[in-house]
Amino acid sequence: MGGAQTVFTGGCQCGAVRFSARGPLEASVCHCRMCQKAFGAYYAPLVSVDDAALEWTRGVPRRFASSNLVQRGFCADCGTPLTYESPQGVAIAAGAFDTPALMPPVVQYGAEAALPFVDAIAQLPSRSTDAGDASAFLARIVSNQHPDHDT
Repeated sequence: MGGAQTVFTGGCQCGAVRFSARGPLEASVCHCRMCQKAFGAYYAPLVSVDDAALEWTRGVPRRFASSNLVQRGFCADCGTPLTYESPQGVAIAAGAFDTPALMPPVVQYGAEAALPFVDAIAQLPSRSTDAGDASAFLARIVSNQHPDHDT
């Protein structure tokens, strides 16, 4: 995914931490319980930057040692999960990239811990964000999130 000259950028929700990653990137999903807890989600979408040049362009993540071998990076200001760091390399949270749609996962890890309903999520009824009574609520929202580009 992405050629050697492709540069992808991203950052946290508040913009205190920003990064750029260059080179071939590989996206995955991890179902292990540690990743579920670190992301507060059913699984963790991650993008490996093992062979890529990673540069922190604004701020740096704060880190938590989630085990004796792994550190998790996150924004100390807004709490956005940012990294998975192990002896095998660094992976960045896929949703932290400005263009996550360009990084479809190609492999799943920790499949033994996958929650039994995850595969059925796509079959659930779906609604758009502005459906029904939500439109009045959405009309009042003023986002404090950093835009999906460098500023």
